[in-house]
Amino acid sequence: MALTVGFYVWPAQAHAVAVAVVVALTAVNYAGIQKSAWLTRSIVAVVLVVLTAVVVAAYGSGAADPARLDIGVDAHVWGMLQAAGLLFFAFAGYARIATLGEEVRDPARTIPRAIPLALGITLAVYALVAVAVIAVLGPQRLARAAAPLSEAMRVAGVNWLIPVVQIGAAVAALGSLLALILGVSRTTLAMARDRHLPRWLAAVHPRFKVPFRAELVVGAVVAALAATADIRGAIGFSSFGVLVYYAIANASALTLGLDEGRPRRLIPLVGLIGCVVLAFALPLSSVAAGAAVLGVGVAAYGVRRIITRRARQTDSGDTQRSGHPSAT
Repeated sequence: MALTVGFYVWPAQAHAVAVAVVVALTAVNYAGIQKSAWLTRSIVAVVLVVLTAVVVAAYGSGAADPARLDIGVDAHVWGMLQAAGLLFFAFAGYARIATLGEEVRDPARTIPRAIPLALGITLAVYALVAVAVIAVLGPQRLARAAAPLSEAMRVAGVNWLIPVVQIGAAVAALGSLLALILGVSRTTLAMARDRHLPRWLAAVHPRFKVPFRAELVVGAVVAALAATADIRGAIGFSSFGVLVYYAIANASALTLGLDEGRPRRLIPLVGLIGCVVLAFALPLSSVAAGAAVLGVGVAAYGVRRIITRRARQTDSGDTQRSGHPSAT
């Protein structure tokens, strides 16, 4: 997402812009959840205004033709699955609201409402924009467009809106990146508390009340990736990672007991199957890279479990020996 901002703002220096943006957003998150929430609200307002202008301009220009919405018979199931897998990247982050439970008011009431509301609004906005752009460009021209919204405005004869769309796209990517860094740092905090990551990452800033060490580490890792990664490979890899993440969440839901709020088994089962299918429908390079990183993570976790188990066994043996001194 950082690279997306970079390519919108300054394509020739996309990596440098991406790193600068990550540093800036990490600083905002470090300053506290209220600063992040204020910036997020501002970004959402700007993006919604720009997208509304795009939809109105597309339908009001006379260039929109409802006949273009017919995708024809050339669509293939595998192609649609692969596109859906890549598109999943655009929805990443909505469930990370759950990671902010310690920093929102009345989380038991707020979070269950916020997640479906955020997903529903996002889906509706995406659908309206997609239909408008396809009606103007058609599926073939849309597939060839490097900047679909800008191209749609050019065809619609609303050239003055093109720079506004470009700014809006950069701001939208900025908002997604802000939410992702915010959510991942809280996930890191939770994992550190459960001893799946080093405990020092669980430290909370005494003034700003944020997991400052986790935020700094996450920011550093994201900045390093933004400085070196290729944007196309990053999107595919990210989509695979997010799909695996949600697949694990669905699988975990299947293990819940009735007293733990378990949903009907069909819901997580459908989610699990859908995530697995979409993950392996992605380009082979994305699947291979994602599987390799996942394998390294699993191996590291396994080694840590073995070391921890042996350390506990050693401590237990020492305790037993100290409690039973030999007779002399």
